[in-house]
Amino acid sequence: MTDTPPTVFVLFGASGDLAARLVLPAFYRLAQERLLPPRWVLVGSGRRRLSDDEFREHVHGVLDQFGPKPAEGPWEEFAPRLRFAGDGFSVDDPGQLLDRVGEAEDEIGDGDRTAVQRVHYLGVPPTAFEPITNALGAHGLAERSRVVYEKPFGTSLAAFRTLDVAVHRVFDESVIYRIDHFLGKEATQQLRALRFANGLFGSAWDRNHVAAVQIDVPETLDVADRASFYDGTGAVLDMLVTHLFQVAAEIAMEPPRSLGADDIAQARADAVKAFRRLAPDEVVRGQFAGYRDIDGIADDSDTETFVAAKMFVDSERWRDVPFLMRTGKMMAESHQKVTLVMRDPDDGPYRAAGGSGGGADIPVRGNVVCFDLAGDGALAISMNIEVPGSQSELTTQWTQITLHDVDGGDPLPPYVRLIHDILLGDRALFTRPDGLEEVWHAAGAALDRSGALYPYQPGTWGPAEALRLAEPVGWALGG
Repeated sequence: MTDTPPTVFVLFGASGDLAARLVLPAFYRLAQERLLPPRWVLVGSGRRRLSDDEFREHVHGVLDQFGPKPAEGPWEEFAPRLRFAGDGFSVDDPGQLLDRVGEAEDEIGDGDRTAVQRVHYLGVPPTAFEPITNALGAHGLAERSRVVYEKPFGTSLAAFRTLDVAVHRVFDESVIYRIDHFLGKEATQQLRALRFANGLFGSAWDRNHVAAVQIDVPETLDVADRASFYDGTGAVLDMLVTHLFQVAAEIAMEPPRSLGADDIAQARADAVKAFRRLAPDEVVRGQFAGYRDIDGIADDSDTETFVAAKMFVDSERWRDVPFLMRTGKMMAESHQKVTLVMRDPDDGPYRAAGGSGGGADIPVRGNVVCFDLAGDGALAISMNIEVPGSQSELTTQWTQITLHDVDGGDPLPPYVRLIHDILLGDRALFTRPDGLEEVWHAAGAALDRSGALYPYQPGTWGPAEALRLAEPVGWALGG
């Protein structure tokens, strides 16, 4: 990072849950890895008025709770670079932010503010995106700046379009970073490497070889710690139209012309444009029993805590292959997995299950390629092999590569990787507005809450109605 200019990183919502769990720990990890610019200052912004020392104490407590622990890294070097600007920030009143940013720029720019780049990170609810963006423009803080928006970027097609226009009135698209941390996961990036760097898999990445694609993110977590936020969002906005659709685009994309940011973003956007609009019978929404008993949740809430969807991609490569997506709270297990279920062989000496073969009456189960997106990530592949011995019998065995164990590897958590890319100006892992607009079109029936909302018991795999979506292959996880 020695070539990176002095940087003022402004964190809106600095005392909020997102900053505590993800952004501040990621920033400290960057400091540990020596991946921050030589000169930097982080200015937290919020409504409360805190002294710099009070904010440092807050950050210290956050790191103690969520890690990395302050004692595990350069806290004595890190803490003096933390500042706080209180009294809020709006078009009418900038609070303390203008003064604190100016002071930081004078300090790290040696008196030349024009030598300092700014990164504005909006770790706030989507309803605050437009007012903060307008205030950045009104107070001259959009110059020399990059701006980062958390998901969801809008809450509907109309809201997306309104927000997109508002943001582009202040910022050029080249400096806008819409963050989706699933794109920053190490295992998500391995999707490209496995496919484009290995002819064995690249040649099988199509409808002739893949029976189904499954993107499955069940969670055992409750929502009690953020009930009001979740009730206004739900599983569709929180996960489906953000993370799962973007991962689906990574799988469905045609080979990009290069690994450059523009070419990858174009390939991902083109893939989303080929997503067929979801129909009502391709979506199952559910709510776990007891959700409405949580403090802050209305007795008649129709917010879904579970959603499963079957989507198709209108391209020659993927025609008629179901892309199955599922996520939910309070489910049987927690996973973040992408699974490609390969087709059974339809001829040869081994017969496909339920079919006829040319020789031995030995059923074959299809191979599976699985990307585990959780943690540092892993890649697993199942293969059919003959059991050694005198009997002609097949068995399925798995082989797995854990990314943490790759020689020379140093996996970075997704927020660490993405914030690092923002500081470098690398937009390859960030979404574009054309791709996002098509997501809202494709989401179709999933956004319509007028349909059935099925109950399910905590600790299960969701409503039984979701099982039919995966027929005849079935869900790779659970029932």
